[in-house]
Amino acid sequence: MQAYRAHCLRFALTTCLAVAAAPASLLGAPPDSQHSNTAIKSLQGWLGRPRDQRPPLKNESFSSSALTKEDAAKAQDLLWQDHAAWIRSTRADEMKAKRIELDGRTMKFDLKIFGEKPAAGYSLFISMHGGGGAPPQVNEQQWINQLRLGDAYLPTEGVYLTPRAPTDTWNLWHEGHVDAFFDRIIENLIVLEGINANRVFLMGYSAGGDGVYQLAPRMADRLAAASMMAGHPNEASPLGLRNIGFALHMGALDSAYRRNAIAGEWQKRLDELASQDPDGYAHQVQIHEGKGHWMELEDRAAIPFMEKFTRTPRPTKIVWHQDDVIHDRLYWVGTDLTHATAGDQVTAERTGSTISLTTSRDFAVSLWLDDSMLDADQPVTVTKAGAIVFSGPVTRTISALQESLVDRGQSDLMFPVRLEVPASQPK
Repeated sequence: MQAYRAHCLRFALTTCLAVAAAPASLLGAPPDSQHSNTAIKSLQGWLGRPRDQRPPLKNESFSSSALTKEDAAKAQDLLWQDHAAWIRSTRADEMKAKRIELDGRTMKFDLKIFGEKPAAGYSLFISMHGGGGAPPQVNEQQWINQLRLGDAYLPTEGVYLTPRAPTDTWNLWHEGHVDAFFDRIIENLIVLEGINANRVFLMGYSAGGDGVYQLAPRMADRLAAASMMAGHPNEASPLGLRNIGFALHMGALDSAYRRNAIAGEWQKRLDELASQDPDGYAHQVQIHEGKGHWMELEDRAAIPFMEKFTRTPRPTKIVWHQDDVIHDRLYWVGTDLTHATAGDQVTAERTGSTISLTTSRDFAVSLWLDDSMLDADQPVTVTKAGAIVFSGPVTRTISALQESLVDRGQSDLMFPVRLEVPASQPK
């Protein structure tokens, strides 16, 4: 204990000395507008070069210059417009072919469009088929059936997209490559079809329901809501569902693999989470009496439930539980993949300019911030397990904007500030 106190004292003294030695521009004074404007002009010059002739942006000195709030917004728009132009020039053919190839795997898809396009863009329903550990022709038929189900589910409006799983394994919808395919589909449709990024819904039946159990918590920051039909969660946790709507539909007689019993357990768990955290875990659970694995479309009740939800890209509270497929970010909280492990958990809550963190073990956390969340010209305070671990200024940079854009491919998930909160015990 005494050694740990000495470490903490050394950390505090080092921090104080660093702050004392820092220039005034880094101690909370507003960014210099002239330097900020120069950075924007340099960015415009960098973007004006052919893409294959641009040096890495992170190596350009202007990418780390402090930006004003106004220039951060300009930089975000410039980077997004450039990214969207690149998507239009490189991804239109794969969407027309309804076939995406990534890392040696292929995901086919088909789609139907329902209703009139709202001013903010169509909603997107990604609907995963059943099957699993079966011959390819069986899974192919299941994929075709899932597309036909769109006419029965009948969303009010939206793009109803059914992907064909890249593999025919039992866990076809929750292998690690699926996340990247879905990110790409969402990214492409935002640009090429103008879908509403805050109205993306995930759903699936049978093995597709297995996928919803797993993918919805770990990809929650891409979703407004999700619906699980007749699946099995395996080792999935509901903790990451805090900020989305979640529907669960199961036949009361669907006893294979204890699916019905486990659905009842999830109902109790979701009820408990919502009771403990009244602002989160909105859910609908229906166990359909007299129904087996096929619920005869009674699960359609999930569609109007999901349609009530719109994503909040920057929720004030996040609960993040790492699945066995590790991710580096959920909403505005990130971590280093090299140190992340399955089961890691972070709870982050933002009140004004103060952010409180609780972690399941001692590891570094990244906080992605912008001026819609707090005033980035004023000091930010971060607490961890109740103790202050950071208090000081933050800096808006082009580098942070670009990194968050590459990571997610969505303008709503771009952030000009990246604040690193190290582990208490250095690695």
